[in-house]
Amino acid sequence: MQHLNGAFYLDLNTDLADIKDFANGGRHPLPTVGHFAQLLGKHGITEDTHVIVYDDKNGANAAARFWWMLKSIGHEKVQVLNGGYTAAIKAGFAINAEVPSAKIEEPYRIREWQLPLAEIDEVEVASKSTHHAVIDVRDANRFAGLTEPIDLIAGHIPNAINIPFTENLDTTGAFLAPEILKEKYSKVLADYKIENVIVHCGSGVTACHTLLAIDYAGLEIPKLYVGSWSEWSRNNKKNILHHFS
Repeated sequence: MQHLNGAFYLDLNTDLADIKDFANGGRHPLPTVGHFAQLLGKHGITEDTHVIVYDDKNGANAAARFWWMLKSIGHEKVQVLNGGYTAAIKAGFAINAEVPSAKIEEPYRIREWQLPLAEIDEVEVASKSTHHAVIDVRDANRFAGLTEPIDLIAGHIPNAINIPFTENLDTTGAFLAPEILKEKYSKVLADYKIENVIVHCGSGVTACHTLLAIDYAGLEIPKLYVGSWSEWSRNNKKNILHHFS
């Protein structure tokens, strides 16, 4: 597999998630902080390491998830490559298929996830409150219940707001300028306290793309519902189908 020179590979399913019962935490629940600490040490990442992350999905897959996880343990020296692998290739970055080796460090010192998280019961309460916002970043057809390619039930959480994560990007696949994103999300968040805003997707991965966009815009990061639709739809919760006519 080709990658940028010197890049290490992290697997979304085995490194950045602890997959068990989809009904308990969704398709990509977070690993324990202990597992994550070991992972970082294995790849030579310390508190002083400057980490640059990319994927081939314009940051919408493992890159944004890894960014959120690092930010959530208080690691500030982390950036996501704008435009991802495609942009790097176009810019002439060198690539190869060699697997680099890292100087293994002690496990990273982590106590807990520091960025705000929401659990399914809190999301249910929020879905019934006019003082809370539940933002769904899946595409419009999945939100509307017109299609569901992954999970068992189509639809969305009642009263959720649909803002597809793809709207964070321009036509080249790069993030919109911070000032544009700030104007966009400032309007969305204006009527809510930030602690009352919950962002989700299908399994808690692409939601991180929108959290990254909000952070890039210079705004405070809302709560992440990691279980997302994959958990909600497996727990006999009320959902809305075919919201649009």
